[in-house]
Amino acid sequence: MRKNLNMLLVLAVLLLNVTLSGTENKKLAQTGFQFLSVTSDARAAALAGAVTTLELGSSSLFFNPAGMAQFPVAYEISASQNKWIADINHYTFSLAWNPFNNRYGVFGLSVQSVDYGEIQGTMVWANEQGYIDTEIFRPSAYMVGFGYAKALSDMFSIGGQLKYTSQHLGNSVVEVGDSLKVKDYKTNATAFDFGTIFNTGYKSIAFGMSIRNFSDEIEYEKEGFQLPLTFSMGISMDLFEFLPDIGFLDHLYCSIDAVHPRSYPEYINLGFEYKLAGILLLRYGYLHNRDQRSSSFGFGISRFGATIDYSYTPFSFFQDIQRFTIRFSF
Repeated sequence: MRKNLNMLLVLAVLLLNVTLSGTENKKLAQTGFQFLSVTSDARAAALAGAVTTLELGSSSLFFNPAGMAQFPVAYEISASQNKWIADINHYTFSLAWNPFNNRYGVFGLSVQSVDYGEIQGTMVWANEQGYIDTEIFRPSAYMVGFGYAKALSDMFSIGGQLKYTSQHLGNSVVEVGDSLKVKDYKTNATAFDFGTIFNTGYKSIAFGMSIRNFSDEIEYEKEGFQLPLTFSMGISMDLFEFLPDIGFLDHLYCSIDAVHPRSYPEYINLGFEYKLAGILLLRYGYLHNRDQRSSSFGFGISRFGATIDYSYTPFSFFQDIQRFTIRFSF
Protein backbone atom coordinates (compact mmCIF):
# COMPACT_ATOMS: atom_id res chain seq x y z
CA MET A 1 0.00 0.00 0.00
CA ARG A 2 2.83 2.41 0.87
CA LYS A 3 4.37 1.73 -2.55
CA ASN A 4 1.10 2.56 -4.30
CA LEU A 5 0.69 5.79 -2.33
CA ASN A 6 4.23 6.85 -3.20
CA MET A 7 3.50 6.23 -6.88
CA LEU A 8 0.35 8.35 -6.64
CA LEU A 9 2.30 11.18 -5.02
CA VAL A 10 4.90 11.10 -7.80
CA LEU A 11 2.15 11.13 -10.45
CA ALA A 12 0.40 14.09 -8.80
CA VAL A 13 3.66 16.06 -8.76
CA LEU A 14 4.26 15.25 -12.43
CA LEU A 15 0.73 16.32 -13.41
CA LEU A 16 1.12 19.63 -11.59
CA ASN A 17 4.60 20.28 -12.98
CA VAL A 18 3.64 19.48 -16.60
CA THR A 19 0.72 21.89 -16.48
CA LEU A 20 2.12 24.81 -14.50
CA SER A 21 5.45 24.82 -16.28
CA GLY A 22 3.82 25.14 -19.72
CA THR A 23 1.09 27.74 -19.23
CA GLU A 24 3.35 30.61 -20.31
CA ASN A 25 4.62 28.77 -23.36
CA LYS A 26 2.60 30.11 -26.28
CA LYS A 27 2.35 27.53 -29.02
CA LEU A 28 -0.07 28.35 -31.79
CA ALA A 29 -0.75 27.08 -35.33
CA GLN A 30 2.02 24.48 -35.36
CA THR A 31 -0.09 21.57 -36.60
CA GLY A 32 -2.68 20.76 -39.24
CA PHE A 33 -5.58 18.30 -39.46
CA GLN A 34 -7.08 19.92 -36.37
CA PHE A 35 -10.27 17.89 -36.76
CA LEU A 36 -8.35 15.07 -35.04
CA SER A 37 -8.30 17.18 -31.86
CA VAL A 38 -12.07 17.67 -31.69
CA THR A 39 -13.94 15.43 -29.25
CA SER A 40 -17.10 13.90 -30.69
CA ASP A 41 -17.86 11.30 -28.00
CA ALA A 42 -20.55 12.71 -25.71
CA ARG A 43 -19.36 10.97 -22.54
CA ALA A 44 -15.78 12.13 -23.01
CA ALA A 45 -16.90 15.68 -23.83
CA ALA A 46 -19.10 15.89 -20.72
CA LEU A 47 -16.04 14.90 -18.66
CA ALA A 48 -13.99 17.67 -20.33
CA GLY A 49 -11.89 15.04 -22.10
CA ALA A 50 -10.43 13.70 -18.84
CA VAL A 51 -10.70 10.07 -19.95
CA THR A 52 -7.10 8.85 -20.28
CA THR A 53 -7.60 6.25 -17.52
CA LEU A 54 -11.27 5.43 -18.12
CA GLU A 55 -12.53 2.32 -19.90
CA LEU A 56 -14.64 3.62 -22.79
CA GLY A 57 -14.94 0.44 -24.83
CA SER A 58 -14.55 1.04 -28.55
CA SER A 59 -14.57 4.85 -28.00
CA SER A 60 -11.20 4.49 -26.24
CA LEU A 61 -9.64 4.37 -29.71
CA PHE A 62 -10.13 8.15 -29.93
CA PHE A 63 -8.39 8.85 -26.58
CA ASN A 64 -6.33 5.98 -25.13
CA PRO A 65 -6.48 2.60 -26.92
CA ALA A 66 -5.52 0.82 -23.68
CA GLY A 67 -8.98 1.64 -22.31
CA MET A 68 -10.40 -1.00 -24.64
CA ALA A 69 -8.36 -3.85 -23.09
CA GLN A 70 -10.67 -4.80 -20.19
CA PHE A 71 -13.60 -5.56 -22.46
CA PRO A 72 -16.45 -7.52 -20.76
CA VAL A 73 -18.49 -8.41 -23.88
CA ALA A 74 -17.89 -9.80 -27.36
CA TYR A 75 -18.83 -6.70 -29.40
CA GLU A 76 -19.47 -3.02 -28.91
CA ILE A 77 -20.57 -0.46 -31.49
CA SER A 78 -20.54 3.28 -30.90
CA ALA A 79 -21.65 6.21 -33.10
CA SER A 80 -21.45 9.94 -32.31
CA GLN A 81 -22.51 13.25 -33.81
CA ASN A 82 -20.94 16.57 -32.85
CA LYS A 83 -22.41 19.87 -34.06
CA TRP A 84 -19.21 21.91 -33.91
CA ILE A 85 -18.71 25.67 -34.29
CA ALA A 86 -19.45 27.35 -37.66
CA ASP A 87 -21.98 24.58 -38.48
CA ILE A 88 -19.20 22.01 -38.93
CA ASN A 89 -20.42 18.45 -38.37
CA HIS A 90 -18.15 15.78 -36.90
CA TYR A 91 -19.17 12.13 -37.02
CA THR A 92 -17.40 9.16 -35.42
CA PHE A 93 -17.96 5.42 -35.47
CA SER A 94 -16.10 2.73 -33.57
CA LEU A 95 -16.27 -1.03 -33.22
CA ALA A 96 -14.58 -3.29 -30.67
CA TRP A 97 -14.32 -7.07 -31.04
CA ASN A 98 -13.28 -9.42 -28.24
CA PRO A 99 -13.14 -12.80 -30.01
CA PHE A 100 -11.79 -15.01 -27.20
CA ASN A 101 -12.85 -13.36 -23.95
CA ASN A 102 -9.69 -11.21 -23.66
CA ARG A 103 -7.37 -14.17 -24.14
CA TYR A 104 -5.80 -12.71 -27.28
CA GLY A 105 -6.72 -9.08 -26.71
CA VAL A 106 -9.36 -6.81 -28.20
CA PHE A 107 -9.43 -5.55 -31.81
CA GLY A 108 -10.97 -2.26 -32.84
CA LEU A 109 -11.99 -0.12 -35.80
CA SER A 110 -12.48 3.65 -35.67
CA VAL A 111 -13.80 6.07 -38.30
CA GLN A 112 -14.08 9.85 -38.17
CA SER A 113 -15.47 12.17 -40.84
CA VAL A 114 -15.98 15.93 -41.03
CA ASP A 115 -18.47 17.92 -43.10
CA TYR A 116 -17.43 21.59 -43.36
CA GLY A 117 -20.47 22.57 -45.41
CA GLU A 118 -20.50 24.57 -48.64
CA ILE A 119 -18.04 27.38 -49.37
CA GLN A 120 -18.18 29.80 -52.29
CA GLY A 121 -14.92 29.81 -54.21
CA THR A 122 -13.46 33.06 -55.57
CA MET A 123 -10.58 34.14 -57.78
CA VAL A 124 -8.73 37.44 -58.14
CA TRP A 125 -9.96 39.36 -61.18
CA ALA A 126 -9.48 42.78 -62.76
CA ASN A 127 -12.99 44.14 -62.13
CA GLU A 128 -14.59 46.58 -59.72
CA GLN A 129 -14.88 44.00 -56.96
CA GLY A 130 -11.39 42.64 -57.48
CA TYR A 131 -12.61 39.04 -57.71
CA ILE A 132 -15.11 36.74 -59.38
CA ASP A 133 -16.97 33.71 -58.06
CA THR A 134 -15.77 30.33 -59.26
CA GLU A 135 -17.53 27.28 -57.84
CA ILE A 136 -19.14 26.11 -54.64
CA PHE A 137 -16.99 23.43 -53.03
CA ARG A 138 -17.29 21.22 -49.93
CA PRO A 139 -14.07 20.70 -47.92
CA SER A 140 -13.94 17.38 -46.12
CA ALA A 141 -11.73 15.24 -43.92
CA TYR A 142 -11.74 11.69 -42.60
CA MET A 143 -9.77 9.18 -40.56
CA VAL A 144 -9.81 5.38 -40.48
CA GLY A 145 -7.96 3.50 -37.74
CA PHE A 146 -7.26 -0.09 -36.71
CA GLY A 147 -6.49 -0.67 -33.05
CA TYR A 148 -5.49 -3.42 -30.64
CA ALA A 149 -5.45 -3.56 -26.84
CA LYS A 150 -4.31 -6.25 -24.39
CA ALA A 151 -4.52 -6.61 -20.63
CA LEU A 152 -1.10 -7.98 -19.72
CA SER A 153 -2.31 -8.52 -16.15
CA ASP A 154 -5.19 -7.51 -13.90
CA MET A 155 -3.32 -4.26 -13.24
CA PHE A 156 -1.62 -3.26 -16.50
CA SER A 157 -3.06 -2.74 -20.01
CA ILE A 158 -1.56 -1.47 -23.25
CA GLY A 159 -3.07 -0.45 -26.56
CA GLY A 160 -2.19 1.06 -29.91
CA GLN A 161 -3.81 2.23 -33.12
CA LEU A 162 -2.58 2.77 -36.67
CA LYS A 163 -4.68 5.26 -38.62
CA TYR A 164 -4.89 6.81 -42.06
CA THR A 165 -6.05 10.42 -42.31
CA SER A 166 -6.96 12.60 -45.28
CA GLN A 167 -8.14 16.16 -45.81
CA HIS A 168 -9.47 17.81 -48.97
CA LEU A 169 -9.67 21.61 -49.00
CA GLY A 170 -11.13 21.92 -52.49
CA ASN A 171 -9.78 23.33 -55.73
CA SER A 172 -8.47 26.74 -56.74
CA VAL A 173 -7.46 28.46 -59.95
CA VAL A 174 -3.82 29.55 -59.98
CA GLU A 175 -1.61 31.24 -62.55
CA VAL A 176 1.09 29.07 -64.09
CA GLY A 177 3.13 31.23 -66.46
CA ASP A 178 0.69 32.86 -68.87
CA SER A 179 -2.11 30.36 -68.30
CA LEU A 180 -4.54 29.36 -65.57
CA LYS A 181 -4.56 25.97 -63.90
CA VAL A 182 -6.96 24.26 -61.52
CA LYS A 183 -5.11 22.88 -58.50
CA ASP A 184 -6.50 20.27 -56.11
CA TYR A 185 -5.60 20.71 -52.43
CA LYS A 186 -5.69 17.24 -50.95
CA THR A 187 -3.20 15.49 -48.71
CA ASN A 188 -3.07 12.49 -46.40
CA ALA A 189 -0.92 11.07 -43.63
CA THR A 190 -0.43 7.96 -41.51
CA ALA A 191 -0.42 8.36 -37.73
CA PHE A 192 -0.01 6.19 -34.65
CA ASP A 193 -1.58 6.26 -31.16
CA PHE A 194 -0.30 4.44 -28.09
CA GLY A 195 -1.38 4.25 -24.45
CA THR A 196 -1.18 2.41 -21.14
CA ILE A 197 -3.35 2.12 -18.03
CA PHE A 198 -2.13 0.93 -14.62
CA ASN A 199 -4.60 -0.05 -11.88
CA THR A 200 -2.74 0.44 -8.61
CA GLY A 201 -4.67 -2.17 -6.65
CA TYR A 202 -5.48 0.43 -3.99
CA LYS A 203 -9.24 0.87 -4.16
CA SER A 204 -10.16 1.96 -7.73
CA ILE A 205 -7.23 4.32 -8.27
CA ALA A 206 -5.68 4.05 -11.73
CA PHE A 207 -3.34 6.14 -13.78
CA GLY A 208 -2.27 6.08 -17.40
CA MET A 209 -0.78 7.90 -20.35
CA SER A 210 -1.40 8.24 -24.05
CA ILE A 211 0.32 9.65 -27.13
CA ARG A 212 -1.95 10.53 -30.04
CA ASN A 213 -1.35 11.52 -33.66
CA PHE A 214 2.34 10.69 -33.88
CA SER A 215 3.23 11.14 -37.56
CA ASP A 216 5.75 12.36 -40.10
CA GLU A 217 5.64 15.93 -41.38
CA ILE A 218 3.35 16.63 -44.33
CA GLU A 219 2.77 19.71 -46.49
CA TYR A 220 0.24 21.32 -48.86
CA GLU A 221 2.44 23.81 -50.67
CA LYS A 222 5.77 25.01 -49.27
CA GLU A 223 5.19 24.90 -45.52
CA GLY A 224 5.33 21.59 -43.68
CA PHE A 225 3.40 20.66 -40.57
CA GLN A 226 2.64 17.71 -38.32
CA LEU A 227 -0.62 16.26 -37.11
CA PRO A 228 -1.84 17.50 -33.67
CA LEU A 229 0.54 15.47 -31.53
CA THR A 230 -0.84 15.24 -27.98
CA PHE A 231 0.62 13.69 -24.82
CA SER A 232 -1.72 13.02 -21.86
CA MET A 233 -1.22 11.74 -18.32
CA GLY A 234 -4.17 10.98 -16.08
CA ILE A 235 -5.45 9.60 -12.78
CA SER A 236 -8.94 8.47 -11.77
CA MET A 237 -10.74 7.08 -8.72
CA ASP A 238 -14.15 6.50 -7.15
CA LEU A 239 -14.42 9.19 -4.47
CA PHE A 240 -17.16 7.34 -2.58
CA GLU A 241 -14.65 4.60 -1.74
CA PHE A 242 -12.97 7.09 0.61
CA LEU A 243 -16.20 7.80 2.50
CA PRO A 244 -17.95 5.65 5.14
CA ASP A 245 -20.37 3.15 3.61
CA ILE A 246 -23.86 4.53 4.27
CA GLY A 247 -25.70 2.25 1.89
CA PHE A 248 -27.39 4.50 -0.65
CA LEU A 249 -24.38 5.99 -2.44
CA ASP A 250 -23.44 4.41 -5.76
CA HIS A 251 -20.29 5.72 -7.45
CA LEU A 252 -18.74 9.14 -7.98
CA TYR A 253 -15.80 8.85 -10.34
CA CYS A 254 -13.25 11.64 -10.56
CA SER A 255 -10.70 11.79 -13.37
CA ILE A 256 -7.89 14.30 -13.92
CA ASP A 257 -5.77 14.65 -17.06
CA ALA A 258 -2.70 16.80 -17.66
CA VAL A 259 -2.39 17.41 -21.40
CA HIS A 260 0.66 18.53 -23.38
CA PRO A 261 -0.43 19.39 -26.96
CA ARG A 262 1.91 20.55 -29.70
CA SER A 263 -0.17 23.55 -30.81
CA TYR A 264 -1.55 24.93 -27.54
CA PRO A 265 -0.41 25.75 -24.01
CA GLU A 266 -0.61 22.88 -21.52
CA TYR A 267 -3.85 22.44 -19.60
CA ILE A 268 -5.69 20.23 -17.10
CA ASN A 269 -9.03 18.48 -17.66
CA LEU A 270 -11.18 17.52 -14.68
CA GLY A 271 -14.24 15.27 -14.89
CA PHE A 272 -16.87 13.90 -12.47
CA GLU A 273 -19.35 11.12 -13.20
CA TYR A 274 -22.06 10.09 -10.74
CA LYS A 275 -23.60 6.69 -11.35
CA LEU A 276 -27.08 6.11 -9.93
CA ALA A 277 -28.68 2.65 -9.73
CA GLY A 278 -26.51 1.44 -12.61
CA ILE A 279 -28.82 3.22 -15.08
CA LEU A 280 -28.43 7.00 -14.91
CA LEU A 281 -25.08 8.78 -15.15
CA LEU A 282 -24.69 12.50 -14.44
CA ARG A 283 -21.49 14.22 -15.59
CA TYR A 284 -19.61 17.48 -15.19
CA GLY A 285 -16.26 18.57 -16.60
CA TYR A 286 -13.95 21.52 -16.01
CA LEU A 287 -11.55 22.71 -18.71
CA HIS A 288 -8.54 24.64 -17.42
CA ASN A 289 -6.61 27.25 -19.43
CA ARG A 290 -9.11 27.60 -22.30
CA ASP A 291 -10.11 30.92 -23.81
CA GLN A 292 -13.61 30.05 -25.06
CA ARG A 293 -15.00 27.45 -22.66
CA SER A 294 -14.52 26.30 -19.08
CA SER A 295 -17.27 23.80 -18.24
CA SER A 296 -19.18 20.94 -19.81
CA PHE A 297 -22.26 19.00 -18.73
CA GLY A 298 -23.94 15.77 -19.72
CA PHE A 299 -25.77 12.61 -18.82
CA GLY A 300 -26.10 9.02 -19.92
CA ILE A 301 -28.80 6.36 -19.74
CA SER A 302 -27.76 2.71 -19.89
CA ARG A 303 -30.05 -0.32 -20.01
CA PHE A 304 -30.07 -3.78 -21.62
CA GLY A 305 -26.74 -3.31 -23.39
CA ALA A 306 -27.68 0.06 -24.94
CA THR A 307 -26.44 3.47 -23.82
CA ILE A 308 -27.41 6.98 -24.89
CA ASP A 309 -25.02 9.80 -23.97
CA TYR A 310 -25.51 13.55 -24.29
CA SER A 311 -23.19 16.49 -23.57
CA TYR A 312 -23.52 20.26 -23.63
CA THR A 313 -20.57 22.67 -23.78
CA PRO A 314 -21.23 26.44 -23.57
CA PHE A 315 -18.87 28.73 -25.54
CA SER A 316 -18.16 32.43 -24.98
CA PHE A 317 -18.49 33.76 -28.54
CA PHE A 318 -19.44 30.75 -30.66
CA GLN A 319 -22.66 28.80 -30.50
CA ASP A 320 -22.93 26.22 -27.73
CA ILE A 321 -21.95 22.67 -28.64
CA GLN A 322 -24.14 19.58 -28.29
CA ARG A 323 -23.00 16.00 -28.81
CA PHE A 324 -24.90 12.71 -28.99
CA THR A 325 -23.54 9.16 -28.74
CA ILE A 326 -25.29 5.80 -29.02
CA ARG A 327 -23.61 2.55 -27.92
CA PHE A 328 -24.64 -1.08 -28.23
CA SER A 329 -22.82 -3.99 -26.58
CA PHE A 330 -23.59 -7.68 -26.90
